[in-house]
Amino acid sequence: MKPKQFDYIRAESLSEVLSALYEHQGGARILAGGQSQVAMINFRLIEADVLIDINRLSDLDYIKIEGSALEVGASTRQCDLKDWPDLAATVPLLNEAMPHVGHFQTRNRGTVCGSIAHSDPSSELPLTLAALEGEVVLQSTKGKRVIKAADFQVGLLTTDKQPDEMVTAVRFPLGVDGCGYAFGEMNRRKGDLAVASFAAVVSGSSIRLGVGGVADQPTVRDWDGLDDAQLDDALNEFAWDLEGYDDIHATAQYRRELVRRLGKRTIMEAKK
Repeated sequence: MKPKQFDYIRAESLSEVLSALYEHQGGARILAGGQSQVAMINFRLIEADVLIDINRLSDLDYIKIEGSALEVGASTRQCDLKDWPDLAATVPLLNEAMPHVGHFQTRNRGTVCGSIAHSDPSSELPLTLAALEGEVVLQSTKGKRVIKAADFQVGLLTTDKQPDEMVTAVRFPLGVDGCGYAFGEMNRRKGDLAVASFAAVVSGSSIRLGVGGVADQPTVRDWDGLDDAQLDDALNEFAWDLEGYDDIHATAQYRRELVRRLGKRTIMEAKK
């Protein structure tokens, strides 16, 4: 299948990108890695009047510590974040998640912010951002706004980003001493989108578990002071609340069982 005809802009500055987004409103789309978007355009699952290529914007290609968070710019490749030498020491959960993100070929082109903006419920990066209570930085010609991950991801492939805005950065909170972190997932092949994925943060008696791939967006739940039996009951309740769905990869029942079993295993690993 061929995409519908569209115009192409190779942007030389952020202001040019924001002006084009304002001019075309909902008809413009950002092209960074294009690993999901180009395929969707080809199959006419989405349409674009104009693609705005940001690959020349070197000022958006960065990884830096900003206050109490690790900030990643819009042009930063997933492979660059995975190989960043200080990742394990600064954001342990993100370090655990990155090897599960796609295949090495797609990580070489795919961007971190692109994955967040795409907001696939089975994707590892939106789940990690939600579990860490990270932030998304949005910009338009009207200015900048920063919103929590929980407010940004509102449904299946749906976000709070407005038509004239672009994601210019995402912020992952730094790891906290004394906290345990773990990431796990089940998929049919390594690198494929997860049937279900789990991100756990444990601090003393406090437990946070994020689940991806079961509901239409990453879902996070917190508990405190649970013994093993209570944890099993809490995970069972969480699984039923998520409901799950049937597709060619797994049934809703199987996904709920993964919440009970692999969710608990991920929590136990974070406690070590």
